[in-house]
Amino acid sequence: MSRLGLGFDTGGTYTDAVIMDLDNGEILERSKSLTTRNDLSIGIRGAIEEFDKNLLSKIVTVCLSSTLATNSIVEGKGCRVGLILIGSQITVSANVDHSIMIKGSHTATGKVDEPLDVEAARKFLSSIKGKVDCIAVTGFMSVRNPEHEQEIASLAKEILNVPVVCGYELSSGLGFNERTITCVMNARLIPVIEELIQSVNKVLKEFGIDAPLMIVKGDGSVMSEEMAKIRPVETILSGPASSINGARKLSGKDNAIVVDIGGTTTDIGIVRDGKPRLDPEGALIGGYRTRVMAAEITTAGMGGDSRIIVNGDKIYLSPVRVVPLCVAAWKYPQLRERLQALVNDGPKSIPVAHYARNIVIDTEYFVKVKEMKNADYLTELDQKFLDFVKDEPHSLAEAKRKLKEPPISFNIDKMEELGIIQRIGLTPTDLMHARGCFTKYDVESSKLGIAYHAANLGMTPEAFIAKVDYLITEKIGMEIVKKVLLEDNRETDLSGFGMELVDKAVTGAHALDYDVSFRLNKPIIGMGGPAYDMLPKVAQLLGTELVMPENYDVGNAVGAVSGKVVESIEILIQTATGTTIDNPACTAFSRLGRFYYERFDDGVEQATEAGKQYVMEMAKKAGAENVTVNVGSDKSEVFVGKEHLRTRFVEIKMIITATGDPAYRKMA
Repeated sequence: MSRLGLGFDTGGTYTDAVIMDLDNGEILERSKSLTTRNDLSIGIRGAIEEFDKNLLSKIVTVCLSSTLATNSIVEGKGCRVGLILIGSQITVSANVDHSIMIKGSHTATGKVDEPLDVEAARKFLSSIKGKVDCIAVTGFMSVRNPEHEQEIASLAKEILNVPVVCGYELSSGLGFNERTITCVMNARLIPVIEELIQSVNKVLKEFGIDAPLMIVKGDGSVMSEEMAKIRPVETILSGPASSINGARKLSGKDNAIVVDIGGTTTDIGIVRDGKPRLDPEGALIGGYRTRVMAAEITTAGMGGDSRIIVNGDKIYLSPVRVVPLCVAAWKYPQLRERLQALVNDGPKSIPVAHYARNIVIDTEYFVKVKEMKNADYLTELDQKFLDFVKDEPHSLAEAKRKLKEPPISFNIDKMEELGIIQRIGLTPTDLMHARGCFTKYDVESSKLGIAYHAANLGMTPEAFIAKVDYLITEKIGMEIVKKVLLEDNRETDLSGFGMELVDKAVTGAHALDYDVSFRLNKPIIGMGGPAYDMLPKVAQLLGTELVMPENYDVGNAVGAVSGKVVESIEILIQTATGTTIDNPACTAFSRLGRFYYERFDDGVEQATEAGKQYVMEMAKKAGAENVTVNVGSDKSEVFVGKEHLRTRFVEIKMIITATGDPAYRKMA
């Protein structure tokens, strides 16, 4: 009997599902359903409710990939986080609700350099009681000795009784900024992933599916739901990693540029010789460098549901996801009448707003989607606004007339960030409806929204659509060119002259004495629902072939159900001081702690065994069976001094990896 796997991908806009024969790769069922953010189980249920019930009863494993973690970071959403920094400030914005830097530090060898200021931490934690949902703790040299982080974590759990995330648990690499950002992201994502897992399990139970639930990580491997609840940050780029795996499987191409366009983001990855490259520096999300091991993906805030902003006489695209007018009017038919009234009023001059939060667009509406506990940070006016939009969407102009308050009086950004309200507005999906290439929802509302803005700008609707199309092509083309240039040159930034060349190559702008053109030497594989509409012009711009394989629009779900369980640990072993003897004392550093050994050989042997035992245990916790362990090491020696006075420093960096199959349900 064939083993059947159920693959899900819960994206910002659609939830995709496939049933695949795990032995021959045949796709037996496939479906798409709108992701319902206020209750994710509705969209998940909708994705499989038409599947053959006999096939569902034979499922032996369920694998889930999702862009929800990535989208939450890009959109700045998630729970309220408090951050405690030990020993240093970070030099980038961490996007937290409350933070403090306290004294306490270690040297590079893990010895206490400055005592921990426990009292300062205690006062801070007491002051934010009830104001945060999770605590992130990072110490400047915690990768060399995690004891300060551990002590503060215990104190935070005692005082606040909320989840606590420590930096040393997530990364053993140096880089205080990156480790802190990773820690904060992990904290912020805990309720996001927990809600997703609960929603999936609810639906699996309804359909009688008795199989382990595995979650796809950013490197394309999978982990158990229990592990995902502890380390949700590792699901960043889960969707794109599955997309790369799915693109290769569906297209059969081992060398290509994979461009996955979803509702919220466009994700770009490169497949070489059949494998996605892992980013050695950690995933880069929304401009933040993390310490999450993931496929080297570039994520841009551009998708089918990206907000189209008209500010004065300027049109531009925002990374913020909104519900398309066509989708909202399909659910709330009264919106079409309001849009028609705006068009009937005739063109009007739109004032320029100089700050993003002051941009008020008449075709944008808001609806309350969930309750928020402990919402004491919302004002009385905010509560009135929420009451106004609790049953049906309303615009800020309507709120102004009803509540007699200017739009700026309402804390829209914060309510949107926390997911209490959902914005509805004009999107590229509406352009697709107006053109007639995708007409699943209310076409007329899309046309009305476009007609309103086009008239205000003195343009025809066709010219308005062409202008936005150009912006989309330019945006995606720019991201692809930057991606391949940075990867080829192993750089992290294209500043100054480099960006000037990229801009000219994509936009066709003329320099004083030269022009720039750019041509890819690999095909583009298009993945995701909007890809067939957005990518043909991009491929033409970059002089390459566009490949749209069968089932491209559910490729993430296909990739999800093919992953392995992979767990690893990095251990650094160093001689404490220079030595002239062959077997000197050493210290081992890892997330297991700091350990001193009198003999180097003993240190290597014992650290290796401890590491192997750790990854085996972690792989089993992650839901693996048939586990194998691989030990990789890189030894380096540095000699200092001359002739008989020379001393030697020795260092070994080990990466110990356990790999296994997802534990399938045992079939009778």
